[in-house]
Amino acid sequence: MGDVIDFVPRGSRPSPKGNSLCREGHHKWQVEKNSQFDVKQGKLVTVYRCVRCGKRKNTAH
Repeated sequence: MGDVIDFVPRGSRPSPKGNSLCREGHHKWQVEKNSQFDVKQGKLVTVYRCVRCGKRKNTAH
């Protein structure tokens, strides 16, 4: 007979390098509530933050 391997459900084991969706570029962006003003361009800047990994992204209006 062969060796018996225990079954481990997917949700119970941690992923090796953080969230796999963010590693593939599929972030879950959320707007940070504080609006910022860029002095050099004179425009409002919206700051987005990924809920899963914490990466930040800026866009000027």
